[in-house]
Amino acid sequence: MAREFYATQRSGWSESYAAKWLRLMERDLFPWLGALPLRDVSAPILLSALQRVEARGAHDTAHALRQYAGQVYRNGIATGRCDRNPAAALSDALKPLKVRHMGAVLDPKKAGELMRDLHGYVGQPVTRAALLLSAFTFQRPGNIRAMEWAEIDSERALWTIPAAKMKRTVHGKVNGRPHLVPLAPQALAVLKDLRPLTGHGRYVFPSMLTGEACMSENTIRAALRRMGYANDEMTAHGFRAMARTLMVEHLPGIDPDVIEAQLAHGKSGPLGMAYDRAEYVAHRRELMVKWADYLDRLRAGAEVIPIRAA
Repeated sequence: MAREFYATQRSGWSESYAAKWLRLMERDLFPWLGALPLRDVSAPILLSALQRVEARGAHDTAHALRQYAGQVYRNGIATGRCDRNPAAALSDALKPLKVRHMGAVLDPKKAGELMRDLHGYVGQPVTRAALLLSAFTFQRPGNIRAMEWAEIDSERALWTIPAAKMKRTVHGKVNGRPHLVPLAPQALAVLKDLRPLTGHGRYVFPSMLTGEACMSENTIRAALRRMGYANDEMTAHGFRAMARTLMVEHLPGIDPDVIEAQLAHGKSGPLGMAYDRAEYVAHRRELMVKWADYLDRLRAGAEVIPIRAA
């Protein structure tokens, strides 16, 4: 039944999710439950299998498997193969997950210190450029690492990320619009300095080992650690939280919908959807320039007074 459900749904899942779903089910549930009819698997039986996963410390996996099992049982109910979903009864039976907050610099003074550290980074120049563009563009770390020179239009000051590279559903990757990232003068200057080093290849930030793949996901993390930022202080993903928080709290006059559009977050309402269209790039370009200029002021040590609602 689980494989039948998988075969039906996989075309609508991303490759990574589909592979993870089947891998975890085959490893952790099929050996204990695979030979049993759906109707014979009670909540205690399912719980016993999930607790085996918990016992090895894989709490995230145990919760994911409860969710996957629930999908199978809901499909079983819909197709008449069973009449109850034992996974639903286990919502409070597993050990709770500890919520992990990715480290991010959220204070203007500390953000200024961070920008001074990034500009003064003495490691690989390609890594330094990736750090700076993480700050100036605040896009997802995976998109920054996989940035290609073909996606950069220096004359229009625009980075166009193909829909297939975005964090979206399969339908969104295939049929969605590309994500547009206007580039502030500061970001363009970083790319101009970098082009002689990597412009001959595909990736803006190629792997330092092979040059054929993009930069490793550990490169930015290691650079931040080298500069003295612990994992709970700043991460590659933290540049996004830093931008969102500081713009909302310290840069007046910026529409939150524009910020969310530039972060490529899903937005509700017609205005939020409109800002995700190409014709509203001017609004987003203004945002990116203001943000880069603000970072420059913080780096210079300028005092910024928080804007608070009356």
